[in-house]
Amino acid sequence: MKLVFYSGGLEKENSSLDRAFVELMGKKNPVVTFIPSSSYLSEQEFKNFVKHYSKFKISRFIHFPVDVPFDKILFQEVMRSDAIHLGGGNTFYFLNSLRKAKLLPQLRTFAKKGGVLTGLSAGAIMMTENIEMAGYPEFDRDENTVNISNLSSLNLVDYLFFPHFKNSARYDIVFKKYSKLHSKIIYACPDGAGIVVNGDELRFIGKCYAFAEGHKFSIN
Repeated sequence: MKLVFYSGGLEKENSSLDRAFVELMGKKNPVVTFIPSSSYLSEQEFKNFVKHYSKFKISRFIHFPVDVPFDKILFQEVMRSDAIHLGGGNTFYFLNSLRKAKLLPQLRTFAKKGGVLTGLSAGAIMMTENIEMAGYPEFDRDENTVNISNLSSLNLVDYLFFPHFKNSARYDIVFKKYSKLHSKIIYACPDGAGIVVNGDELRFIGKCYAFAEGHKFSIN
């Protein structure tokens, strides 16, 4: 599989992740689909997305909100994209929309068949087994406004991902405690950092951290 986990941050901070993303596609003039977490204000998000990635000589983009009715032909074009980017926002709302649209199996198949799947913040969390990290810790979490209880998501990797991590004792305490009670490794990345997956290769961009069995480890 080819995956890119973006934590967040400014464009300049993510330049290394962007280059890795373009390299993963490995072709000229690819088609890139942008799936926002919500259709609300997504037109502007899409314009910003296109403006940013046009700098990498990408000229073919698809805007595909999933919380509104969509055309079957457009959906088929999305599945033929070279890359799909899952946007940031409220992770619970995003998951609920993807599940209602019955798109989780299709996105999973897209990734497993070699399509490049990337995610920013909420979109990155979506690529893990479940979105528990979106509701944790209490002082820095998304609100479950749609009241969903089934938090299972794309399940493409065997670890959890926490974006917008701040390297402080406050975060360390809660994540050490969480990792002591759960078997999954948590990779926590500050803005500008992230993870690139290319087959069996796992590459960390920027200063990242891992929490496992009650301990914290620094990566890079």
